[in-house]
Amino acid sequence: MKRKAKKIAVSAAVLMCTVLLASCGFGGKSSSKNYSTTGSSNGTYQGVIKNGRYRTSKARGVNVSQNDNQYNLKSFESGLTQVSKRVFSTKSYIFQEGQYLSSGTIENWLGRKTKSNPEGLNPAQGKKSNPNPVYIQQIEEQDYMQESGNSMKLRGITIGIGINSEYNYQTKTGGPTLTKKISDSEVRRQGEIAAQKVLKRVRKKSGVGNVPIVIALYKQAPDDSLVGGTFFAYSKNNGNTISSWRKLNYKNVVLPKASAATTNSSDQTDDDSFSNFKSQIQSFFPNLSGVTAQAQYENGTLSGMHITVTTQFYSQSEITSFTQYITRAAKKYLPNGIPIDIKIQSDSEIQAVVYRNAGSDNFQSHIFDSY
Repeated sequence: MKRKAKKIAVSAAVLMCTVLLASCGFGGKSSSKNYSTTGSSNGTYQGVIKNGRYRTSKARGVNVSQNDNQYNLKSFESGLTQVSKRVFSTKSYIFQEGQYLSSGTIENWLGRKTKSNPEGLNPAQGKKSNPNPVYIQQIEEQDYMQESGNSMKLRGITIGIGINSEYNYQTKTGGPTLTKKISDSEVRRQGEIAAQKVLKRVRKKSGVGNVPIVIALYKQAPDDSLVGGTFFAYSKNNGNTISSWRKLNYKNVVLPKASAATTNSSDQTDDDSFSNFKSQIQSFFPNLSGVTAQAQYENGTLSGMHITVTTQFYSQSEITSFTQYITRAAKKYLPNGIPIDIKIQSDSEIQAVVYRNAGSDNFQSHIFDSY
């Protein structure tokens, strides 16, 4: 399959918005003549501002464009930040988008290994009738800084590596698309091989020195998945050799589940709660196109939920009444103690949002109006 690369602005925007929007209302904290920070709240990182401008990544989310699953791109970016928080405290470190790996560097690393591209992390194609899979799909760099006198110093780096769980290819142009499934054991093996190479290469970059480098491994969800993949392991390294791996246990699911889907009692309780919520709002406004949720579990416990409600009505009074009803129904039927956001939208625009932050008991809402 012909390889192509593209820059995904949306994945970079996800983390930029996380850093900038979470700091709204803050004047920013001055760190030096040329640097300042965005300020932070609710366990988010401060972001680096240089010469009055947010410092964007030099790679800007380059990835091998094998599939168009936007959920992978978003969950990879946000999940990598959560892994970083395990090592680099939001109270002690300042976030900066990657400055040591350029677009050209990452494009080469995501390519196949050939004579013209000896740094490719993916194997040579081999036989066109039975090609070797492209295993490594995404690479993302995050830098973690601390203020030192009148300057900002690099104190740590996190590198995320996304590995495909399946490989799609064609044996001839215009022919049928074939799929190779990649086992979990092979996903892990290929990820660990790539991680060791990436660690050595990053360590050699000028300015990196001996700061801790965290490598995190992410299993991509298939093209047709309605949720993104998950990080399954990470390693903190002070040298240029991977010392050991720490397991991560995340699972993403779509609610409501198909009736034939296997589930445990905890999953079933959450599915029942969501199904009750869905039934209530559908009975209140029957002309809905769909009500679905993405739920994430960490170590078997529900840790968050994103809900999308697609409407078929446009009256502003209807939207207002519906949003008010959803706010009440969410508090009554949805699981307690986790962050939840509910996006109410038509086919063409977002109409309202209802949300509850982690640690809060109450839902808040905002209706998008116009003048």
